Amino acid sequence: MEIRNLQDLVAFDEDSVTRTTLFETERMWSELVCVNRNQTYGPVGDDRSEALFTIVAGEAVFLVSGKRKRLRQWRTLLAEPGDSVTVTNASTEPLVLTVTLSPPPTRA
Repeated sequence: MEIRNLQDLVAFDEDSVTRTTLFETERMWSELVCVNRNQTYGPVGDDRSEALFTIVAGEAVFLVSGKRKRLRQWRTLLAEPGDSVTVTNASTEPLVLTVTLSPPPTRA
């Protein structure tokens, strides 16, 4: 069993989105993403993986293969394989989210 305290991993950068791998196995991969105001994460996606996005703190606008949805803290979104996902911080507060892919993304 592995345990991570997400609060210890939250870090923001004025110039770019910060990403920290949480767990990686043969069947699953996850990361913590910290998005400062006026920042965007993505587009991201994988042709063979489902992706689960969960907002830990803040509010975001998701653009998923051309469809737009605004989500707040504690909401989660499932993207299908092949979807292109872009996440934009939708408030003046920082945005923290987890992203989990299964199977793990294809590495180039």
